[in-house]
Amino acid sequence: MLDQLRAVRTEFIQRVSDSVLNQLLDKLLDRGVIRDEEMESARAKSRAEKARDVIDSVRRKGSEASSFLIAALCQLDPCVSRELSLR
Repeated sequence: MLDQLRAVRTEFIQRVSDSVLNQLLDKLLDRGVIRDEEMESARAKSRAEKARDVIDSVRRKGSEASSFLIAALCQLDPCVSRELSLR
């Protein structure tokens, strides 16, 4: 999963919407993948910086966190998930 996110990082940053990013942050926080401080820091950034922050911080947390991000993205934005070939 880490390699999969690394491979789509640039496309993810370009394509994911701000509303999907905010929903992903909520899900990541609820699941315990990120802390409150990480969520607040990401929310204060521009859309592209927020996307970069989300994907990079989740990748650093390992395979389980990366798998959760991919599953959440597939649920929240099936179109972008398909375009990125994430399953």
